[in-house]
Amino acid sequence: MAALLVLYLAFTVQYAVILLLDPLPLVKAMGAALLVLPVIAVWWLVVEFAFIVRGQRLLARLAAEGGLPPDDLPRLASGRVDAKAAEARFPAAQADVEAAPEDWRAWLRLSLAYDAAADRPRARWALREAIRLSRATPRA
Repeated sequence: MAALLVLYLAFTVQYAVILLLDPLPLVKAMGAALLVLPVIAVWWLVVEFAFIVRGQRLLARLAAEGGLPPDDLPRLASGRVDAKAAEARFPAAQADVEAAPEDWRAWLRLSLAYDAAADRPRARWALREAIRLSRATPRA
């Protein structure tokens, strides 16, 4: 998906340059306006990649500490985790966060529980909180 976005951005910038080289002021203004879209898209792409890298680092750190939850949830024939089994494990992860709201490890495990239950927006939210808390916590 990112590769398609980069390809789209390349064509957009190329077309914007063509418009900027036109002698008419209105066409030049359209070319300048067209350059705004790639700037926003590149910013978004950088932010998302940084989020992914930070999340992967936290997962590796938690795995090195032996704190990852076991990957023993039953799976459907498609390979997806059984939703009922994932939801059954969710209250324990939520209780860990309520017991230690400043622990990034608890938030990361909550994020994994949300992800297993296919609740991606909440999984991303919990991961963002884990990343924020891990920055405030000195490395051991």
